[in-house]
Amino acid sequence: MRLRAKLPGILTLFAVFTLVFLSADYSQALAQDKTGKPAAFKPSVFKPLVTFVEIGAARCIPCKAMQPIMKEVAETYKGQVVVIFHDVWTQQGRLDAEKHNIRVIPTQVFLNKDGKEYFRHEGYFPKEELIKVLKMQGVK
Repeated sequence: MRLRAKLPGILTLFAVFTLVFLSADYSQALAQDKTGKPAAFKPSVFKPLVTFVEIGAARCIPCKAMQPIMKEVAETYKGQVVVIFHDVWTQQGRLDAEKHNIRVIPTQVFLNKDGKEYFRHEGYFPKEELIKVLKMQGVK
């Protein structure tokens, strides 16, 4: 029963994650040249200014408090910031936590456009402070 109750939330998170990473411009792939054959596919490369990685757990109260902030950041700074959440209670989440040397949850890791960490925060991170960290990399 517990898994069934969490399933809609997990599926929603998966859908958002998938949409963020599959949001490249594929319209050219559907275009046709004068012969009626598909035109050459040239996807646009989306390179965000910041990748905001939240590592926590769905059952963690401070992590739950960060969810609305993460959603708002993703919507407000779309095209500039990619927001990713890793749940440490999943196999992949544990691997991601190890990769980022996570000691406590939630932990926010901020990566620049080259994928290099430029800032890290442990615990609940107020929105105003988080936005200051985003602006360090030119997010407007």
